[in-house]
Amino acid sequence: MTQAQISLTRFLIEEQRAGRITPELRLLVEVVARACKRISIAVGKGALGGVLGDAGEAGQASINVQGEAQKKLDVLSNEILLEANAWGGHLAGLASEEMDHSQPIPDVYPRGNYLLLFDPLDGSSNIDVNVSVGTIFSVLRCPEGVTTPGDEHFLQPGTAQVAAGYCVYGPQTTLVLTVGHGTHAFTLDREVGSFVLTVRGMRIPEETKEFAVNMSNQRFWEPPMQAYVGDLLRGKDGPRGKDFNMRWVASMVADVHRILTRGGIFSYPLDSKCAPKGGKLRLMYEANPMAFLVEQAGGAASTGRTRMLEVQPTGLHMRVPVFLGSKAEVEAAVAYHLRHDAAAG
Repeated sequence: MTQAQISLTRFLIEEQRAGRITPELRLLVEVVARACKRISIAVGKGALGGVLGDAGEAGQASINVQGEAQKKLDVLSNEILLEANAWGGHLAGLASEEMDHSQPIPDVYPRGNYLLLFDPLDGSSNIDVNVSVGTIFSVLRCPEGVTTPGDEHFLQPGTAQVAAGYCVYGPQTTLVLTVGHGTHAFTLDREVGSFVLTVRGMRIPEETKEFAVNMSNQRFWEPPMQAYVGDLLRGKDGPRGKDFNMRWVASMVADVHRILTRGGIFSYPLDSKCAPKGGKLRLMYEANPMAFLVEQAGGAASTGRTRMLEVQPTGLHMRVPVFLGSKAEVEAAVAYHLRHDAAAG
């Protein structure tokens, strides 16, 4: 490693010395990063590692708490993260998108002052076709005086997060992290086996000409979303006065990573299919950590009507509509919704 390179460990030690993170939080992030390296290896082996396809018994897929069929890599990734974080003494409890309820750290291990939430493998529908997938995580403080946290102790708004990040398993394995002082990217040096800082202080361009949305759901959208995307598609001849390109990977990690890198807006709006559940994406495991990262990079994140990080969660698996990315474009999308609500009200 050349002198100019800064490892994740060195970066975290420098953050600790500057008083921006605690030793416990440093250890927590390092443990999550090590678990992500193990998941990266499993993803990279693919069919050679026997990890493709559905989990469960032959001919019968395993179904998670979300009602979604689990892939073998979903289950493996979840187990890797659970095992890695159980014994280090930095956590009081953890919660996974793949589990019904949170889990306190077993009594045989010391308990720390933090809570960890994670989506072990986001975008798993792409696993079998060799498209980028990823891991998303969020860190909260355990409420003071709580020694055995339950689900209710995780129900904190996104503004309470002390760290968040994701790891995208693509041509490179990239860890994107915030501890509340900017958003930074680390690339896994596979030969050395460590994450190396490659972008300090990522910044999302305020303006954009790209949007990411699942157009197959268009007929189910609310009127303000119909109007917003309709104006984007009209291009320079429409009220927006410029042409837009659409990109959609169907892996939130991959779509958000593109937006953090070069700008854009990611939308998973409310529609008539997901309205009974409140939205499609999970607030605690997907929307909040991504919103924290995006805001720390100069972007914005909203439900279409409310700042994402100010939403008060009502359940571990609460779902919400999501708009995040370039600040001016998110504000434009929100304006369509607020104008519609004002006219209807």
